[in-house]
Amino acid sequence: MDSLLITISGPAGSGKSHCASKLAELYGIPCHSVGSIFRTMASERGLSVEEFSRLAERDPTIDQELDRRTSEIASKGGQIIEGRLVSFFSKSFPNTLRFYLMAPFEERVKRIATREGIPFDVAEVRTRMREESERQRYKSLYNIDIDDLSVYDFVINTSKWDKESVVLLLKEIIDLYLKTSSKE
Repeated sequence: MDSLLITISGPAGSGKSHCASKLAELYGIPCHSVGSIFRTMASERGLSVEEFSRLAERDPTIDQELDRRTSEIASKGGQIIEGRLVSFFSKSFPNTLRFYLMAPFEERVKRIATREGIPFDVAEVRTRMREESERQRYKSLYNIDIDDLSVYDFVINTSKWDKESVVLLLKEIIDLYLKTSSKE
């Protein structure tokens, strides 16, 4: 585990944060969230995530700073990083497992509404706006198509299982990787 980098990507409400934090606990390794860094940066400026996302559309230094911090963390290995683009930026790092978690849009919105204690229709509008903003920014800044899943080692639909079962599935994959990679 000392050198293994685990990245967990996917859209909002897919279960990235939960899985990343639970896996970090299970393996006793650090966990970092690009979304948490982004929310902290928004809060420091007194902006909502949606307002900060719109600002980031006009100010590429916001994403560049996030990416710099993420790459610096990822280069150390022995940890889990969750975020939308972390798997794209870690393509050149050896000994990396890249997971993409997904779920149908309505399921993700339901999870977000529950998590944030807001009505479903509000969560739906916010999620659509946020995802479109991110899609445009990532395409404009990096020419990354976030719908291109070829960078990932595993793509998992988290609506098929409960949260803890998804964590166990990821753990089984990681354990198998560790077992088989140590024999090479």
